Amino acid sequence: MFKALGDNTRYAIYLELARSASPKTTAEIAEVLDLHANTVRPHLERMREVGLLAVETDSRGSVGRPQHRYSLAPDAPALGLEPPTWQVLAHMLADVAAFMAPEPDDVAAMSSEQGRAAALRRNGTSCVAGLVDALAELGFDPAEAHDGTVTSIAFTHCPFRDLAETYPDLVCNLHRGFVEGFVGEAGGAAVASFATLADRDPCHVELVSG
Repeated sequence: MFKALGDNTRYAIYLELARSASPKTTAEIAEVLDLHANTVRPHLERMREVGLLAVETDSRGSVGRPQHRYSLAPDAPALGLEPPTWQVLAHMLADVAAFMAPEPDDVAAMSSEQGRAAALRRNGTSCVAGLVDALAELGFDPAEAHDGTVTSIAFTHCPFRDLAETYPDLVCNLHRGFVEGFVGEAGGAAVASFATLADRDPCHVELVSG
């Protein structure tokens, strides 16, 4: 995927789609980037082939061949450029969740399934290596430190920091549940402690191998 983004034109197209709140046609992308549609089309196809883009067919209100509309694939990295609508939705959902005042362990339990699913996708990888990879994919920029049987993984960047500072009990425990779910599924280690924004900066998790 990232090799496909190594081309400057493809990267520019990808950024445009990452910022867009709705799928775009080849012509729309070409117009925004001041490129010819014939230049844009093979780049879109290349990114679709490697799983970066999703394509939908729209024949409504058009004459001739149906139009293809492109957007980021569900599993594609958003590079921190999610459309503003997602940020608004995230804040609204956080408001609702905070109003319901769930217990921290209940919040963690809700996200543990995502952690288990991430571990299953990395079957065959060690617990620590897999967790570091999963956290990096989410944008936490993890940093490892080892001391005997204890591994500390610091989250040097929090992609949810805006929400976490407003709702630390909610967001940090969702993160904790993800980590606990991952470690529980991967095996080979256990979560000894999980430090959040309320504890220190950067947040971190300590794992004990065994």
